[in-house]
Amino acid sequence: MRTKIVAGNWKMNKNLEETEALLGELAAKLPDTKAEVIVSPTFVNLASAVNQLSQSVIQVAAQNMHFAESGAFTGEISADMLLNIEVDTVILGHSERRALFDENDELLSKKVNTALDKNMKVIFCFGEELEDRKSGNHFNIVENQLKNVLFDLDSSSWKQIVLAYEPVWAIGTGETASPEQAQEMHAFIRKTIATAFNGSIAENVTILYGGSVKPNNAKEIFSKPDVDGGLIGGASLKCDDFMEIVKAI
Repeated sequence: MRTKIVAGNWKMNKNLEETEALLGELAAKLPDTKAEVIVSPTFVNLASAVNQLSQSVIQVAAQNMHFAESGAFTGEISADMLLNIEVDTVILGHSERRALFDENDELLSKKVNTALDKNMKVIFCFGEELEDRKSGNHFNIVENQLKNVLFDLDSSSWKQIVLAYEPVWAIGTGETASPEQAQEMHAFIRKTIATAFNGSIAENVTILYGGSVKPNNAKEIFSKPDVDGGLIGGASLKCDDFMEIVKAI
């Protein structure tokens, strides 16, 4: 059975005091669930989050990392630095990293390989822009993003990978993606992986949906057979909203 996951990407939000307050609320209000619950605060608050959640089942992930072990990379964070503070999960390829920081498939391939070499779990993000969807090129875009970064991996590496499909056109744009559109793409992703590798990998990989999941649409989205949870942005910054989404899975 595929692992169900609800992951909160906090992006560049919450100072230390705000982080501690929200984590305290989340730990206290976390419902009984078989799903994995993950939060991803900013780099400067990761160590504090790990310490505060040491007695909780809530896991902590990083929002990014560099591919090099060390060196003259001002402002960057290595895998070993994350592992040293007991963070073994990292989000890579987020649409904002791609769009705002020019992260391409070649760079992301290096990052993914480093994380896997360090035995980290990778939440790998990908998805099409609005023009890709309107032109009918969305399946090709998604297939290429997967192929260029993940399809040279050894089959055994897939046990460390979680996929997160982000329809960029449906995030903060006023456009909305229906649960049926989410299911259609998730099924396509699974079929693509089955073709490239095998049916077992395709059936067992967790695929999260990252298209503005909120308390009022989470249950319907999560009910789709190929949707295994969500990568949550803004709603993960409000305890009650995030907990409603966790309950929905």
